[in-house]
Amino acid sequence: MLDTDVFSCLWLKPRDTRAKLYAPHVKGKTPAISFVTLGELRFWSCKNKWGKPRIDDLEDRLRSVIIVPYDDAICDMYAQLKAEMWANGKTISDNDLWIAACAVRHSITLITHNRKHFVNVPRLILISECAIAEVIESQPTLDLKPSTTSNEP
Repeated sequence: MLDTDVFSCLWLKPRDTRAKLYAPHVKGKTPAISFVTLGELRFWSCKNKWGKPRIDDLEDRLRSVIIVPYDDAICDMYAQLKAEMWANGKTISDNDLWIAACAVRHSITLITHNRKHFVNVPRLILISECAIAEVIESQPTLDLKPSTTSNEP
């Protein structure tokens, strides 16, 4: 199951460099998103006043994924996870917890670039390339110009 950020970088932001990190995880698979991600994506279109062509493009892309719907078992899972996390002094946003509850309830791996949002959710199977991206982005650029000073004798 894709978190909202991964769906976005794969399907809505073609120049997003994170897409290369996550594409191998979905290649040859039918990706899923939660009903919460669907709501978040549609909120973005309202908030940012997308025009009809862009909204139509989003809806076309949404047809390529399975949307995990709300059900009573997800509500139970949400309550259990929230109670466990609360007992351990951990919290996450409600939307992220609903997404996690969908994944845990259906035993689906969640793919997210927001690892820190989900790392403390019990029983959640998580894939995140966030640490790899942070390492790559933190690397200094190499100066390939020859040095004018030398330590050789």
